[in-house]
Amino acid sequence: MFLEDYLVYQGDSSQPTYDPWICLAAMATATSTVRLGTTVTPVPRRRPWQLAAEAVALDHLSGGRLILGVGIGDPGDPFMKGEGEPRILAEKLDEALEIIDALWTGEPVTFNGKHYTLANAQLTARPIQRPRIPIWVGGNLLIPSVRRRIARWDGSTAYKGTPDAPQQITPEDVRALLANAPTRTFDVKVSGGDPTAFADSGATWWGRWIPPGSLAEAHEILRAGPPQLT
Repeated sequence: MFLEDYLVYQGDSSQPTYDPWICLAAMATATSTVRLGTTVTPVPRRRPWQLAAEAVALDHLSGGRLILGVGIGDPGDPFMKGEGEPRILAEKLDEALEIIDALWTGEPVTFNGKHYTLANAQLTARPIQRPRIPIWVGGNLLIPSVRRRIARWDGSTAYKGTPDAPQQITPEDVRALLANAPTRTFDVKVSGGDPTAFADSGATWWGRWIPPGSLAEAHEILRAGPPQLT
C-alpha cells in the first residue's frame, strides 16, 4: 500500500488531504505483512535529515516493511513554489538521497553540497532493513537523468511521458532498467499493460491506482487482490 505524498492532493484544494506519514504510521501498527511506502515523496520539499529520521521510525513501527519512493515533486503542488526549477529540484534530490543514505548508517555525517551542509551530524537510530530502507525512484523514464538516478538506488516507480502525453511503460523498458540495475534485488514497479508480460520481463510489482472515493470502493479493489498471471 503506497500513499501519494501531498499536502494538497494533486493541487486540488477541494479534496481533504491528510498527512501520509501519520497515516502510514497508523497503518503500520494495524497490519503485520503488507509493505508500506510512498510513491512518491517530493524530497526537495523536506529537510533530508528529518525525512531520514521519520523513515527510520516508520521502519521500526512496521517491523521493516517500509519502502521510500522519491521524486523531485509535482510542479502543480502549491507548497513547492519557490523551491526552484526542475534542474534545481533534481540537484536537491540527489544531494538529499546521499545524506539520507549516510545518516541511516548511524555514523557521523559531514556533507558539503550545493544545497545542503552537515558537519559531523548523526542519527543513532538505524533502520531495521539492511543495508537500508529500499529507495525507489520516480520520475519520467524518458529523461536520461531520471534513468541514471534510478540505476543508483534500489528500484523504479517511474512513469513514462508527461501528464499531457502519457505513455505506457513496456516490458522492453523494464528489461532496460534491469540491465542497468545496481543489485540483483532491484525492484521495478509498473502499472497498466499486460501483467504477465511484465512479470516475464522481470518487473516485481504491479500497481493499481485507487482514486479518491468511498472507503467501500477502496476495500472492494483491495479485496480483489492482484491480477492473475496467465
